[in-house]
Amino acid sequence: MKTPSLLWSALIGAVASARSMTPMATLSAARLLGHSTPGRLALLDRPLFKYGALAMGAGELAGDKMKTAPDRTVALGLLARVMSAGIAGAALAPRGREQAGALAAVATAVPLAYVTLDARKNAIKHIGQTRSGLIEDALIIAGGIAIVALAVRPASRL
Repeated sequence: MKTPSLLWSALIGAVASARSMTPMATLSAARLLGHSTPGRLALLDRPLFKYGALAMGAGELAGDKMKTAPDRTVALGLLARVMSAGIAGAALAPRGREQAGALAAVATAVPLAYVTLDARKNAIKHIGQTRSGLIEDALIIAGGIAIVALAVRPASRL
């Protein structure tokens, strides 16, 4: 069965809606493991970008549990989602359709940021900030890893 061409881009946008840095961190991990993305982005081959994205992903996971963490829908949070989803969506789009992939990811990430924020706030009421954050982390990280693993290919098959 053939995967619709922009499905991976839209799905990685859904990941960005909850954790803005997870799409970049999962893509960076895939590149470090020798995998290539369907879309062509030279940025993904720069060591500073790869290691920086991993560090930012880890930092976001830690910072999200703090009571002072801002909502994901504040301007800076949405900007981070737009940038991360756009880059990741372009990387996971078929070659030559990078711009459409970026748009699909952003169009998914921004509205879903409000949905995932509402779900998180409801979870906080029932199980607390840390526990709800850890559960959300597990779901989002697993989703990001699965999406990237299914969308990328070993570099030797280029």
